[in-house]
Amino acid sequence: MATEILDGAIGTELVLRGVALDGADWSARAITGAPEVLAQIHADYARAGATLHTANTFRTQPRVCGDGWEAALRSAVHIARRAIPAGCQVLGSMAPVEDCYRPDLSPGAAARSEHRKIAEALAQAGCDILLCETFANRDEALAAAEEAVRTGLPAWLSLTAGPFAELLTPARLGEIARDAARVGIARLLVNCIAATKMQPYVDAIASVGLPIGAYANAGAEQEGLGWAATSPEAAEAYADLAEGWVAAGASVVGGCCGTGPEHIKALSKRFSV
Repeated sequence: MATEILDGAIGTELVLRGVALDGADWSARAITGAPEVLAQIHADYARAGATLHTANTFRTQPRVCGDGWEAALRSAVHIARRAIPAGCQVLGSMAPVEDCYRPDLSPGAAARSEHRKIAEALAQAGCDILLCETFANRDEALAAAEEAVRTGLPAWLSLTAGPFAELLTPARLGEIARDAARVGIARLLVNCIAATKMQPYVDAIASVGLPIGAYANAGAEQEGLGWAATSPEAAEAYADLAEGWVAAGASVVGGCCGTGPEHIKALSKRFSV
């Protein structure tokens, strides 16, 4: 099976390029505050070889952006679409409604109505795929995935165990993945786990019976895989780790926090056919 290349981080790449993201809306403030920088990031990922591009909608939610959430969401999708070549796909990001690294704060299935609104808005904005990403709370993950499926677009669900694999064991993440496989999603992924800790989680979803994917974060800065110290050597080291994910069955690979175009270029050279 061919390996598709997903893009890398948006939020941390915005910070690296000098955009201040110091509010609850985080990366969403770039939609109006630095749209040209955001567009350039999308374009740089396309030049690096990504064909799957995630719109900057991770925080364009009603409880974060208030009454302007839907306009911000549409603008983010529009910026992504305009910045990438024809033939590339735009993924609409759907994230936990509270802190993705505090699953204990999640409203669980009670967030369903919010996810329904977001999923419908992303579909109407012209996304090709809906990506429910960075979920560690089972009930909210399933509610978001079900609402994404309801739109009729391909729906992907990406689970996280936290930046350093502190929130979920591989076994527990695998249990959630098996529950999610029954709601009609098209692909299971894992994301925003340190690249050096990712392999057991990819292995945990590999036997679920769905296409899988992985996009890790760069881990601790001292690991030398990314962040501001990104180099061709760091990107190649990240791609070396991705070899194991692909060997386990991942047919989509990309990057999360601390990764950038250099990482995607390395993945594209390594895995694109």
